[in-house]
Amino acid sequence: MSTNSHRPSVTELRLSAFKSHRGASFPLGPLTLLAGPSGSGKSSVLEALGVLGQLAAGEELDAVFDGVRGGVAACVPDGAQPDAEGRRGFRIGCTVTGSVGPVQLDVAVQTEPELRIVGERLVGAGETLLSTALRDPGRRQVQAAWHTAGLVPVTRAPLPDDRLATSLLPLRVAGTTDGQRLVLAAAEQVVLALRGVFPVDPRPQGMRSPAAVSDGMLRGGCDNLSAVLRRTQGECRTRHAALVGALREVCRPPVEGLTVVPGERPQPGPDSVLAAIDRGSFGLVPVDRLGDGELRFLALALVLLTGPGVLEVDTSGEVPDAVQVLTVLADGLDGGLDRAQSRKLLDLAWQVAERGHIRLVGTVHDETVAEGAEGVTLLRLGVPAEDRERVPLQGTGPEPERTGAAMR
Repeated sequence: MSTNSHRPSVTELRLSAFKSHRGASFPLGPLTLLAGPSGSGKSSVLEALGVLGQLAAGEELDAVFDGVRGGVAACVPDGAQPDAEGRRGFRIGCTVTGSVGPVQLDVAVQTEPELRIVGERLVGAGETLLSTALRDPGRRQVQAAWHTAGLVPVTRAPLPDDRLATSLLPLRVAGTTDGQRLVLAAAEQVVLALRGVFPVDPRPQGMRSPAAVSDGMLRGGCDNLSAVLRRTQGECRTRHAALVGALREVCRPPVEGLTVVPGERPQPGPDSVLAAIDRGSFGLVPVDRLGDGELRFLALALVLLTGPGVLEVDTSGEVPDAVQVLTVLADGLDGGLDRAQSRKLLDLAWQVAERGHIRLVGTVHDETVAEGAEGVTLLRLGVPAEDRERVPLQGTGPEPERTGAAMR
């Protein structure tokens, strides 16, 4: 894929049958927030996108549900009954926009009686580029067919039923015909966008502990925050200064800087560090003394101001960072934050989203934090019936309906 092409990004998520969602479709902009009452399915949207991201990274099916509440069994739609053979499952998909144009990926996963991918479809440029189907339940494979457009219009071959077939295509497609090259470009576009999905859930208690200096790739829980801050302080002064400026705006003054001090647990030494805020004449205040809100803000701001070289995300090593997009998933983005901190995060998110390198999909408890915020697409779930025309309610029957409405 040319480095001059449009950066691939996920522009729509489809939950045909997943948890409480049926026939639901969610348009995703550079900065998308989901709001709604408890139980309306906000977190499920992020979980589904996270599952697609792990599958695109080549992970085996049984290893991708650790971050899903209730595990794989909870992904089956509410009230779904097994068929005559005792089979149940779920269906999710997405659209990725890039140099090939919009490419749609849809996946059907069987959870009972055995966990397996039983169907997959990749569509782009007016063609069905890949389709898979389970032909023999007794064999752990699916029959795949991909677009060739040569002497043989379609190539067929068995593929494993525990991996996303789209992620395996670069290993199976020769790329000798125009059709094969189209398949490879579309698959690369989808995989590249989905591998950049990064779920983040800052846990303040973990951030209060020293981190090993060598632990410099930020994990989703942000427990190694101090080591990452030590690294960014030395490697990118511009972004580090932006982080300090954001803290200065919304945290208790004074905030003169952000640095690290030697860790004291289990013993002091150069191998572990603890982040600290420079409060000028008040001295250095280690982050273990900060409140939960300040720590969550610090971690989320750091995520937005960094990139694939700092976040522990499995992006493609063969493609330059300049054409990759990270999609940050933040469940409960405003949790524990005051209004000023929430709004500052949205401002930061829009600043980086405008540059095209990072997109944000988050859930919020208070949708009013998005009022007047630039660039925000707000999707409301579970709205009252009288608001359906203005803000459509998600589909709950066999006919899909558009979900949510945009507020810019």
